Amino acid sequence: MNWDDTPEEAAFRAEARAFIEERFPASYRPAGEEEQSLEPEDVAGYNWPVDRVAGDPGRREGARAWAAALAERGWIAPHWPREYGGAGLSAMEEFILHEEMMRARVPTVNGIGAFLLGPTLLVHGTEEQKARHLPAIAKGEATWAQGFSEPGSGSDLASLRTRAVRDGDEYVVDGQKVWTSLGQYADWLFVLVRTDPDAERPHRGITFLLIPSDAPGVTVRPITDIRGAEPFCEIFFEGVRVPVADRVGEENRGWYVAMSALGFERAGIGATIKYEQALAELVGYLRSPEGARFARTSPALRQEIARRRTEIRVLYNLARYTVSRQAAGEEPDFEASINQLFGAELHQRIARTGARAFGRSAALWERADAPLGALFTHMRRDSVASTFLGGTTEIQRNVIATRGLHLPRG
Repeated sequence: MNWDDTPEEAAFRAEARAFIEERFPASYRPAGEEEQSLEPEDVAGYNWPVDRVAGDPGRREGARAWAAALAERGWIAPHWPREYGGAGLSAMEEFILHEEMMRARVPTVNGIGAFLLGPTLLVHGTEEQKARHLPAIAKGEATWAQGFSEPGSGSDLASLRTRAVRDGDEYVVDGQKVWTSLGQYADWLFVLVRTDPDAERPHRGITFLLIPSDAPGVTVRPITDIRGAEPFCEIFFEGVRVPVADRVGEENRGWYVAMSALGFERAGIGATIKYEQALAELVGYLRSPEGARFARTSPALRQEIARRRTEIRVLYNLARYTVSRQAAGEEPDFEASINQLFGAELHQRIARTGARAFGRSAALWERADAPLGALFTHMRRDSVASTFLGGTTEIQRNVIATRGLHLPRG
């Protein structure tokens, strides 16, 4: 396939580059020591949902100014219709914009609300829900978190136990969610709850609700990860009353709304560029005088780096293939699982390759005292979660086998 830009795409790419150079706030600089997120598509040193409420006034205002600049163009949610705050861009233009932002190392805005919940509401939401929530997301005024996983119900999501009981025009929600990425910074949560505990098939008794994170009865507790950071949290619901008007889709049909939402996962270009840049930094360092003193190279390591480079290009091609299907009006299916699986395992392989180059120095954690700022030490710990973040390797392989290869279920 030919992935070269068409003349129109090349013109849009140039426009996006110029916009980023002109409008990204000069005062909004990366916080190199902070470890807030595990998402592979985050730009190192930035985490917009965290930055927008940061205690540092400069960082907070920089994050909000960047959101305002993007919102002027409708580029927080560029693929959405203009009436909801988007720009009406094509799938390929959205892909190019995200690629250029990653290459410039500037953050995207409003993550999960813009690329996952918003498209779900466009398909399944009521007109009232769209009018209430989409413009706030597209302006960077409201952030969202995904309340799906529970203790014992992560990969087997259909076994979830958080319960919602109908009481007139409200649901009363009780239960717990866990591993909710950046939930402690979210204004709203979209949550799967069980409304029919006696359903013959568990996934048929689930409902999709929208819940304010500050609603009475909601308790949020951050979770500390292997790095000492708090990128996610557990959330408790105790008698939380949710209007029926905040249900998306039909009662007991929330599983299908959720599967639709997960189908809107990004094509993976952000992770591709992040890995490409990390490998380029490693090669540049190994060729430098400092690298000659603090790292070690060998024919085996050079071959390993070449394999990682090839794999990054494969991941890029997978991302381009996925978005080309979207641009053709098709709905990607198992391709999202291929991207997730290949990208997650590649994340771990790149981290191990970088760590091997530094020998004992790869154990140094403090950035100021380590060669290459301990980049691959941190990446190695980040990558631990890759093969279960967003769906375990086993689940992704099952999806590929059954939906892609049409193999029988075991």
